[in-house]
Amino acid sequence: MKNIAAIALITLAIVSCKKETATITKVDPKTGKTITVEVPADSVAEVKENPAIKDSLGVFTQSFKLEKGKTYPLTTYQRDVKTMTDPSGKTLNGTSESTDEMSFTVNDVKGEVYDITINLIGKRNSQSADGKTVIVDTKLPIPKDDNLKMIWNVNRALTGNKLNMKMDSQGKVLSITGFDAVYTKISNAIGTLVKDANQKASVVASLKESFNEKVLKDQFAKNLTIIPKKGVKIGEKWSTSESADPNGKIKVTSNYVLKSVGNGIAEISVTGGIPKKEEKKSQAEMTHSMSSELAQNGTIKFDQNTGWITNQNITVKTTQIETISDGKQSQSMKSVSNSSVMVNPAAK
Repeated sequence: MKNIAAIALITLAIVSCKKETATITKVDPKTGKTITVEVPADSVAEVKENPAIKDSLGVFTQSFKLEKGKTYPLTTYQRDVKTMTDPSGKTLNGTSESTDEMSFTVNDVKGEVYDITINLIGKRNSQSADGKTVIVDTKLPIPKDDNLKMIWNVNRALTGNKLNMKMDSQGKVLSITGFDAVYTKISNAIGTLVKDANQKASVVASLKESFNEKVLKDQFAKNLTIIPKKGVKIGEKWSTSESADPNGKIKVTSNYVLKSVGNGIAEISVTGGIPKKEEKKSQAEMTHSMSSELAQNGTIKFDQNTGWITNQNITVKTTQIETISDGKQSQSMKSVSNSSVMVNPAAK
């Protein structure tokens, strides 16, 4: 899910010799007109003359202006709180969290192409239910539970590696290489736990399905660029959709609005989801029905100078109700999941 906000061509006209205040010009999101306002000088981020997120006649476009030798963070975090209610009204609660920590170091810039090292830093997963919490963290010692040792070994072998990425200045990922060395490292790591060759091959094959060039390209495409190539105006809305099931029958729609660009930050609001969908199947006197819906809401922020994502915070609520009825009485099972989906959560 990607981001951006409303622009301000910050002129930094200092009002006092003490530099206590400054005037900035920006686009009013309500009227679309350029206005001048006075703000505390220390609250104004310096905006370069030719920023990555800039406007032309009120239309904002996004590119990347990364610096050689600098490292840019991309940590993703998701927290899911799930509540299930059975037909008797009894509830079961569970919480799961996952963190993937990466960073991107710019090695070189040739023309419009960046040569970047992807640093795979750490992975953390936790699950809590019935007063118990299970954690698998690559920065902590291996768990004592045999059932968790395999996960820890795979994750630990996965982190600490580097991949090479080529990306152009428009955010298109041209290539990602270095996967074979990672696969070999993981195969060696699980060799101490899995003696059966077929089982070991199955574990590696499963990893290749979820960790490969295509998967990472898709992930970065969603995280790094959001503003359409044609550009958008402050307050303008655009939408994207993607499949939520293997058959492509269910689509998740994301509606974006460029809220603001100024003070070095471009901010985009996100709404949408999956409209309520109901299905019914009947056999004899029994009817089985299922309803589900998903709603999302949040913001994404980008650094106006570099084009890099600084923060994403989106909440997602999923509701599913399953009912069985014989025409006289019915029983229902309800599941509600409240999720937080964040990028670079430490940056606000």
